[in-house]
Amino acid sequence: MKISARNQLKGTIVDVRKGATTAHVRIEIAGGQVVTAAITNEAVDELGLAVGREATAVVKASDVLVAVA
Repeated sequence: MKISARNQLKGTIVDVRKGATTAHVRIEIAGGQVVTAAITNEAVDELGLAVGREATAVVKASDVLVAVA
């Protein structure tokens, strides 16, 4: 698969929780960090997403905010 987005975080799915229409998919990436994506239940089924499967979180945003304490 080729994609233009540069922010690609490869990891392993550690949790998939379906709601009424939206699912939350948690992907553990390098260093033990976890990224959560909110996608449709239909997308979960079409992609065959399941715990233990390798996946890539692709982050595409027009703005990135930085905050410090």
